[in-house]
Amino acid sequence: MKKVKYAPEIRERVVQLLIESEKDYPSNWAAITAIAPKIGCTPETLRVWYQKYLDKQNPVKVQQLSDQERIKQLERENKECNAPMKFYVKQPLFSPRRSSTAHTNNG
Repeated sequence: MKKVKYAPEIRERVVQLLIESEKDYPSNWAAITAIAPKIGCTPETLRVWYQKYLDKQNPVKVQQLSDQERIKQLERENKECNAPMKFYVKQPLFSPRRSSTAHTNNG
């Protein structure tokens, strides 16, 4: 089964539709299960989009997500900074086989 990738604008619009339609259903889950098939996604996918929307509205969650992203970014930078050091440490500084005087024919 091919996984469909929805553009962020579409996700935002569908979540807004869900928010606007919630009052017409007995529960949030009832609204999700009714709307999801109409747009071609699973109810769980729509629920996750809605939860991410709610997390963005909560200042504490926004700060946590921001901190987590910053930590990931710093870890990537750290890994990139250390990667060249590993490369140079593994390389021999001098190799007699590659020396310009190792194999001269003077004879």
